Amino acid sequence: MTPTDRTGDPAGLHRVLDRPLVLPQAARRLDTRETLWPDEVRVRVERLNLDAASYRQLAARHTRNGVVDGAAVRAEVLAIIAERGKMQNPVTGSGGMLVGTVEEVGPASPHGLAVGDRVATLVSLTLTPLVVEDGLSAWDGQDEQVPCTGYAVLFGRSIAARLPDDLPTDLALAVMDVCGAPALTARVARAHPGGCVVVVGGAGKSGSLSLAAARDAGAGRTIGVVPTEVEAAALRDAGLADVVVVADARDPVALRDAVLAAGGPAQVTIVCVDVPGCEGGAVLATADGGTVVFFSMATSFSAAALGAEGLAADVTMLVGNGYLPGHAAYAVQLLRDHPGVRRLFDQRLGREVASGVGGVGG
Repeated sequence: MTPTDRTGDPAGLHRVLDRPLVLPQAARRLDTRETLWPDEVRVRVERLNLDAASYRQLAARHTRNGVVDGAAVRAEVLAIIAERGKMQNPVTGSGGMLVGTVEEVGPASPHGLAVGDRVATLVSLTLTPLVVEDGLSAWDGQDEQVPCTGYAVLFGRSIAARLPDDLPTDLALAVMDVCGAPALTARVARAHPGGCVVVVGGAGKSGSLSLAAARDAGAGRTIGVVPTEVEAAALRDAGLADVVVVADARDPVALRDAVLAAGGPAQVTIVCVDVPGCEGGAVLATADGGTVVFFSMATSFSAAALGAEGLAADVTMLVGNGYLPGHAAYAVQLLRDHPGVRRLFDQRLGREVASGVGGVGG
């Protein structure tokens, strides 16, 4: 039977080639045929945005004498997509998202999209059928944003947002890539009115938006944790945190002590870093009855759970799943409303003189 002869599953199960059947994100390989099922949308891809944990792992794997071999990174990304029919780093399990233009809409699609709409997908590349047609020839492998020609397919339950007209494409992509973090930060901060909110990785994309969201949600005190003095200077200049501290988030005692010295412990701790080993410090920095939110794909959730148990820590731990209703529009509005957030994003994208903001704050 052809796709048009039957109804596709809204979750994309009809595209899964594995047996026994699993969800698309867990699948080893997806069906990438161009012909659509009735509830699908096909997007002509313009740019991929690899998630921070995935790109960091790929770059580290192909670094020689301190220099990233961009050609090797590009070749590995191409091999992953060709083998799996999607972009899913086999080491980190993560992918990213994309922007492109809608080129065909199935007659039963629930998204309300039209041919010609420029959109960002708000679901992971780990479950999005993807075909690359240009060999990623315009990408040097040196950063997370990947110019690309090809197509991707959205399922009935996939999420996409039209790109805002007032933002450059790469900036909109960078914001929407992390838009789940500020939305959940605001929700959790409101549950702890007037509390202390600590954002680990506060100078990064998700971190800076989360600090802005915490302040908007009524946090009594905001603390941004960064790994270097360079990032600290940039975050202080952005004016997003009441206190900025430098600490290695992988050192539990150092992180706890830095937060306490800055006015903690936290009622809410948001972990936005893209390196492993930050679970224990986040728990130690959080007061009993508080909440820790993990947004990084580098998080070991077993380490977080067992570590909290071993510390007899009475904290609620949440996994940031990247979706809340209205999260994309909220993140974009934070960027518009907070010049410091815009400045940090511009620096990361090379729109201003490079500040060196980077490192652990993903």
